[in-house]
Amino acid sequence: MAERSTAAVDVADNSGNEPLTAQAAQATSDGVDTQNGRAADGPMPDKDGERTNPAPAAAPELHSGHKLARRYRLEECVTRVDGFSSWRAMDEKLRRAVGVHLMPADHARARSVLAAARSSALLGDPRFVQVLDAVEENDLVYVVHEWLPDATELTALLAVGPLEAHEAYQLVSQVSQAMAAAHREGLAHLRLTPSAILRTSTGQYRIRGLAVNAALRGITSETPQRADTEAIGALLYAALTQRWPYESDAYGLTGLPKGVGLIAPDQVRAGVHRGLGELAMRALANDGATASRQEPACTTPDELAKAVAAMPRIRPPEPAFTAPPEYQHTTYQQGSYGRPPTHPGAQATRTIAVPPNPLQSRTGRVLKWGVAALLIAALGLGSWQLADTLLDRVKGDSGGTNNSESPKTNGDEKKPAESKQLRIVNASVFGKDPIKSEDADKAIDNNRDTAWVTKIFYGYEGKFGNLDSYDDGSGIVVDLGSVQEVTGIDVDMRSAGHKVEVRAAAPEASSPRGISDFPQDFVKLGNAGKKLEATVETPIKTRFVLVHITALPSEGGGDGFRGGINEIKVLGIGDQPTP
Repeated sequence: MAERSTAAVDVADNSGNEPLTAQAAQATSDGVDTQNGRAADGPMPDKDGERTNPAPAAAPELHSGHKLARRYRLEECVTRVDGFSSWRAMDEKLRRAVGVHLMPADHARARSVLAAARSSALLGDPRFVQVLDAVEENDLVYVVHEWLPDATELTALLAVGPLEAHEAYQLVSQVSQAMAAAHREGLAHLRLTPSAILRTSTGQYRIRGLAVNAALRGITSETPQRADTEAIGALLYAALTQRWPYESDAYGLTGLPKGVGLIAPDQVRAGVHRGLGELAMRALANDGATASRQEPACTTPDELAKAVAAMPRIRPPEPAFTAPPEYQHTTYQQGSYGRPPTHPGAQATRTIAVPPNPLQSRTGRVLKWGVAALLIAALGLGSWQLADTLLDRVKGDSGGTNNSESPKTNGDEKKPAESKQLRIVNASVFGKDPIKSEDADKAIDNNRDTAWVTKIFYGYEGKFGNLDSYDDGSGIVVDLGSVQEVTGIDVDMRSAGHKVEVRAAAPEASSPRGISDFPQDFVKLGNAGKKLEATVETPIKTRFVLVHITALPSEGGGDGFRGGINEIKVLGIGDQPTP
């Protein structure tokens, strides 16, 4: 009979006399996992010092709709690597979304994953994404955890730009305090990457994968506190500079120049908060760096949390207010109401003599009759001119000899055409090996709930696994049917964090295929948010527009990368009607 145990049961039989985390996860910081260009479902190769036990070649073959314990319905696979898979699922009993990690019960790391999940659940700290269940059932081991739909990964935040000083202070303060509390209970994370940090809509930072992420990948360490501290320092460094503090690119961030070593954040980017920059260097001093003021390195999360608390508090930026218009005095404020007397004996009010109506005098009456006469004369003259004009028009309509043309007014001049949404007659997937070409029309169906979505790629920080078939990236090419004058683009991306550009084909192009066939630059290559909108002053003449993706955002906090496009709209002044 299969054994079923929840996350709240006693795990003493798995722990012995050591802390639970000592068995579940002890490792150096795992750095950047890659698959060396393998396809999405391929196994993750071992890396020196990280994989301690051999693992099965593939995760369990489950599908969307499968139910676990007659309760958790699997909906979408977000990671499949190294013998396990991670899913977004629905808890049908409590009617809420959850996350699920799955692996075979005979997996070499199944026991350590169960122990790590149960020990993490016993911590119960709300600063961590909570483990809800840890089960061995029907030859499967699965771990159920919270799913936060309103939270944003730090990876996506950094894709837009570096954090403001107060936000970076909140990040390092909350994460270091949370990890200090975890280490006091004998728990380590060992995989504190930007995708493991979530920022909720209320501004709170929460950490996911405590002990469990390291156990899933077989990561161990002899100095777990030092490894977690250095990882927090790397997160702070990235938040201040939008650069990864090592030579290799990672998590959508560019690494430091090769051969120069670790340099201070204020030498990478101007305007970095000096105190936070020095704090990042003290945490990263574990890797051989020297703090700028020769202060001792922080080697544990508790030391780092105390160093953050000792800093002068960084206040949030002042909200920007629009200055009110200058106060205008009216006639109602011209008296002495509300003004103090000029001397103690002065009265607060004074009597103002009201002058007589000027039109009641003799001169006023003459003026009144004169104005009335002028108005009558003006009305008569206007009526005569109007009648004369109407007569001329009647003569012209009946074949009269008056052929003079009336001068054109400003309203008769031709107005410039206004931009409007152009009709898209077709969409296709760009690239040597088109990805899900059957879904291309979902990017132009005027429905933002449907989308063209790529496969999951692993490694090389979302650059399509560095595969030859995708070395030009991917994206969607829209066909306007004929050459149009394009003035704007409105793209709804699947999520923030894509590296994307928009290009247009030459007017004479009939079937563009490669990137060289789109020479007209519409939107420069860069990291995009959820919305990509742009306009140009001078219209671009083209028939084909390419939304070109060169790198994908992280998917679900794992090692996979996936992107897509929900909807594309092209604006212009062409003659094609919108459907």
